[in-house]
Amino acid sequence: MNPSEQGGSPARGRSAAKRGLAAHGGFQVKDCALIALATGRRAQNLRELRNGLQAVDAGSIDYHFWGARLRPRFDDPEYQNDFAAWARHALHDGKMAERLGVIDPTDFDSLEELRHELIDVIEERLDESESVNWSRSDQQFNFINSQIVVFDTHRAIETPEQLAPLVASLSPSSIFYHVIDARRRTPDSSDDFRAWLMGFGDTYQDLCAQIAGLDPFFPTLTELRDGLASLLRRYFGRRER
Repeated sequence: MNPSEQGGSPARGRSAAKRGLAAHGGFQVKDCALIALATGRRAQNLRELRNGLQAVDAGSIDYHFWGARLRPRFDDPEYQNDFAAWARHALHDGKMAERLGVIDPTDFDSLEELRHELIDVIEERLDESESVNWSRSDQQFNFINSQIVVFDTHRAIETPEQLAPLVASLSPSSIFYHVIDARRRTPDSSDDFRAWLMGFGDTYQDLCAQIAGLDPFFPTLTELRDGLASLLRRYFGRRER
């Protein structure tokens, strides 16, 4: 993610020490939290949402796609990003919500490409409608940016064979840091697990390809963790035979 980072050891950049890797070559586990920051930009209808998307910092777009995963919820969200949820529940525009809800941010190489896709989808809907729905004043869309705070858990492993039990025990916010946040803070849009495994040369190339095939967006963080742990157990179980 684009927001700046505080707390613990710096984790930006590509060097081993900055990617959750201990100095001795092991994998060091990090955890994180997101601090929401108001931007002062609001929208009460689709036109205002489009105008806000044109001007807001790209980090806000990132937050509204990924940040919900770290916000407390009593049930799974009906829509996978805040724009779609707002269109459905505040504007009562089911068509708009459906079109926004199927946008997968991992399909785009940059946040700017994602921004353009959102604007295009909204403008297409505006062209279809003779009038626009307005939200109530207490249901305006508030553009939020965020700052990530990273914590050192003082947990580490030395070998890839230890990954499966480790991943199964990680908190959802730790999965967020090592999988979701890693995609935005690294030039190759990788996750920290693959980055570490690639340090062993071609030994785990097949495993890295399997991890890359996991969908990081539509599952919950818990589902993503369980899927990754299951994949790792199967992989290393076959190697032991």
